[in-house]
Amino acid sequence: MPMKNPPHPGKVVLDECIKPLGLTITEAAEGLGVTRQTLSRLVNGQTGISPGMAVRLSKAFGGSAESWMHQQMNYDLVRIQREIENIKVKRFQMA
Repeated sequence: MPMKNPPHPGKVVLDECIKPLGLTITEAAEGLGVTRQTLSRLVNGQTGISPGMAVRLSKAFGGSAESWMHQQMNYDLVRIQREIENIKVKRFQMA
């Protein structure tokens, strides 16, 4: 069952991975092989977890890449569901 208001996956990375290890964003970014700006944008909710980042997070902090991607998908789906009335499409029927 999906959460009604899941946290941004970047917050999970910060609160459950980076902070408990006493890492700075700079140290975590270096360990992940990404720029400080890239990781900062993720943990501040400005960008999501890409497949490449999911693999990096999996290798660095554990969990599967699929579980990291699943968190991102759940977050994205909950956000779009809030806007569902504003999404106008034409329904196509098969002949």
